Amino acid sequence: MKHLVVCFLVAAGTATIAAAPAKQAFTGTISDDICAKASHAQMGMGSTDGECAIACVDEHGASYVLVDGKDIYILSDRRTPEKFAGQKVRIVGTLDTKTKRIQVESITAAK
Repeated sequence: MKHLVVCFLVAAGTATIAAAPAKQAFTGTISDDICAKASHAQMGMGSTDGECAIACVDEHGASYVLVDGKDIYILSDRRTPEKFAGQKVRIVGTLDTKTKRIQVESITAAK
């Protein structure tokens, strides 16, 4: 009986580990969810896309997003993206496919 319980616990632990989403790398431009599909010029919130994104987050409660050309991903980190606003970046993190939200582990400038 003990052997059966141990096997069950090992199997359950392995299933949990296997079900955890894997880290991925994403490349795109940091923007905000208000202007992600439109031009920042229409908002007039700064002289650059980066300044507009920062203003939309600070003044209008927007969230930082990663725009990769076809998809828009919400970023869990609300501080680090600010220094990369309007720039092309590489993000390492875990994607929740249902919410299209990336749990950000790191952000670096794209090469």
